[in-house]
Amino acid sequence: MSILFGLAGGLGLFLFGMNYMGTALQKAAGSKMKGILAALTNNRIMGVIVGSIVTIVVQSSSATTVMTVGFVNAGLMNLTQAIGVIMGANIGTTVTAQMVAFNLGDIAPLIVGLGVAANYATKNKRVKEISEIFIGFGILFLGMDFMKMAIAPLRDAPVFMDMLMNFNNPVIGIFVGFAITAILQSSSATTALLIAVAGSGHLTIEMAYPILFGENIGTCVTAMIASVGANRTAKRAALMHMVFNVAGTVLFMVFLRIPVQYVVQIISPISIERQIANAHTLFNIVSVIIMFPFANFIVKLSERIIKDQDEVVETIFKYLDKRLLATPAIALDQFSREVLRMAKMVEEELVDARVALVNQDEAMAHSVFQKERVVNAMEKNLLDFIVDLSKLPLTARQRDKITTLMNTINDIERVGDHADNIAELALHHIESEQQFSEQALEELEEMISTVHEAYKLAILTFKTIDSDMAMSVFEKEKLINEMEKRFRKSHMQRLNDGICVTTTGIVFLDTISNLERIGDHATNIAESIVEVMNKQRVIDEVRGDH
Repeated sequence: MSILFGLAGGLGLFLFGMNYMGTALQKAAGSKMKGILAALTNNRIMGVIVGSIVTIVVQSSSATTVMTVGFVNAGLMNLTQAIGVIMGANIGTTVTAQMVAFNLGDIAPLIVGLGVAANYATKNKRVKEISEIFIGFGILFLGMDFMKMAIAPLRDAPVFMDMLMNFNNPVIGIFVGFAITAILQSSSATTALLIAVAGSGHLTIEMAYPILFGENIGTCVTAMIASVGANRTAKRAALMHMVFNVAGTVLFMVFLRIPVQYVVQIISPISIERQIANAHTLFNIVSVIIMFPFANFIVKLSERIIKDQDEVVETIFKYLDKRLLATPAIALDQFSREVLRMAKMVEEELVDARVALVNQDEAMAHSVFQKERVVNAMEKNLLDFIVDLSKLPLTARQRDKITTLMNTINDIERVGDHADNIAELALHHIESEQQFSEQALEELEEMISTVHEAYKLAILTFKTIDSDMAMSVFEKEKLINEMEKRFRKSHMQRLNDGICVTTTGIVFLDTISNLERIGDHATNIAESIVEVMNKQRVIDEVRGDH
């Protein structure tokens, strides 16, 4: 039982260290993640490079593949790009295996100690991020050491020896590798376990290699699970991962296993740990080289298996996907795009509400109501997403952006509410069978036009982070407030003069009140942008970054 506890504890430390190091690496490189992704073009070779780099950063090929499924689902990436990233992920994950093959258990406590000391001794953000990388790195090797110590007493146990002998059957080896990886959701953890067992001295490369094949298939399970609920293109991306890894396994088992094992034994004749790491690396690199020319075939095969008519998934989001939470920097940028899409829909509400009121168009009023339901659903889903995003390790600048985004979402939704109110007033106006006076119509047209312009400028301010644009919004707001007072006064005069009736008077006054409130929310959006710009400017000046 103590052996089992020791193995579980060691594995837990290993997984924690790997995830902690991956999180720290991502915090350090998070702002560059979008740039790394932007480097990805239809050039599949670049896709392989990007897939490798991202996997090294996040320390998990499963995470990269799940991320890729999310990118495809959010429209950030097509299948031609995705296949390159998936191939690259398989290469990138071998870096972890190469690291754990080094016997650094003796100095792991020192690495952790130095990392913690550096983290507590400084307030410099960059130094803290680097220290966290070393802390995770050290804990990872502490976990490896725990696993080796837990397995050490089994070296001469007959039951353990009998179990190892079963690995002589490659089919059993593949199944074991698949099952462990599917359970742990990490091929790196399976490789680490394999290297720990290899320390017993009774595991040969012939026994270990099929397990490596099996773990490459097992790592596909994570992406397949992640594709549940995604669109058909994302499902195809997950399927491509499975096809690629299964094809690579079959290729090696039938043709390349013996030659590669021979090469590995020549490179590392003594250390079985190093043989396993090198075999893992060679398997994935050679698989990519051989399968690379057939990438288009894999894409077409996925499209043939998952046909267009199989699409049954609907989503409120166009640019967002929960899987993007693995890369907060990219998730934030995609979130901003989704907010802009919501803002555009609210602008359409405003335009439709104007037509409904001025032209007495009942159909347009109902169009506003329909769009408002969608906007309300978008707001709820966006807020749920950003709450999940805010729980992740983020920089101070990213947290400021989240605050701005939440405020902006609220103001945009409130603009939609006021457009909805105007549409309701339009229906009351239609039912009353009364008409606005010519002057009242001119005033409504003028104010709606100015409010619409203020709202568009506010959204443009949000999109461009332009302080001059924000000033234009503030000027429009002054004009809107002045209009509301002037038009209210003139309309009261028309009511006194009998030019307008009470029914139309109520509709008119309530409409300009709603329009004035829209102007307020447009100003709120611009103000939140200016506020975060000023805050960041002060921080930059203090740091001397300006």
